[in-house]
Amino acid sequence: MKRFNQYEPFNISRFELTQWPYPLHNHNHFEIIFIHEGTGFHLLNEHRFAYQAGDVFLLGPQDAHLFEISTLTRFCYVRFTELFFQGDQKEWKEKHWQQTIEYLFHTPYQACGSLVKDAGEKRQLDHLLNVLLHEYDHRSQQFADNILDYTIRSIVSILARNISVQAFGDWPAGVKRSLALEQLLVYIRQHIYEPEKLRMEHLADQFHYSPNYLSIFFKRQTGESLQQYILRYKLKLVETRLQFSNWSISQIAFELGFSDESHLSKLFKKYYLLTPGEFRRLPEQKAIAK
Repeated sequence: MKRFNQYEPFNISRFELTQWPYPLHNHNHFEIIFIHEGTGFHLLNEHRFAYQAGDVFLLGPQDAHLFEISTLTRFCYVRFTELFFQGDQKEWKEKHWQQTIEYLFHTPYQACGSLVKDAGEKRQLDHLLNVLLHEYDHRSQQFADNILDYTIRSIVSILARNISVQAFGDWPAGVKRSLALEQLLVYIRQHIYEPEKLRMEHLADQFHYSPNYLSIFFKRQTGESLQQYILRYKLKLVETRLQFSNWSISQIAFELGFSDESHLSKLFKKYYLLTPGEFRRLPEQKAIAK
């Protein structure tokens, strides 16, 4: 597979294409890809997502992708290496900000396609991107670097918020998640493909709680058991793979740690009232879990 390397900590490029010229590839850096105009398909890690204006994709170094362009597409690529967030700025080193960076760039979320679904969030990102591009084009001006840093920080935070909503759902109004719960949810997301790290005993040891206390704490914070939450999250990943990939049901079951295809099918039907095969054959491949 082709691999593209970047040696600058940060750069931005804009271009428009009617045909994608690059083979399937990955890179040594992160990319935020903004779609300004156009339609087509984004092939990302064996998934195929339709794209349109306003969509945003975030890729890490191991993500393999290419585009199939249907109509002329204007792209904006914001590329950076991990070194960009390890500079001397005090803000980058704040503990809470470091947790945001770790959450955004080291968790599996690409199987959900565009990171931003809400029209209001897309408009907000578009405004910030315009500021970013203006300051990037006038980097020699006084304070341009400061504005770039804070604008990127705002963009990254909005993306992290959208990923959190997609992964965990909206939180009830007026209820604030504790930092301990946030850290636990991030850990689950990071290790969703490693069943042994999601066992109650391992999680309790990782977060320095007794298994009994962790179980009570999670239920009190979320209203459901820890294992119930992990199962629902896995089934959401199953749903996206059924919608956007050609993987067999047995392959999906193996990837997500179900004992076999039959086990996955039984659990999926319990929540979606359809078998995975029936769900995949729906005209629009949509269902609502109980």
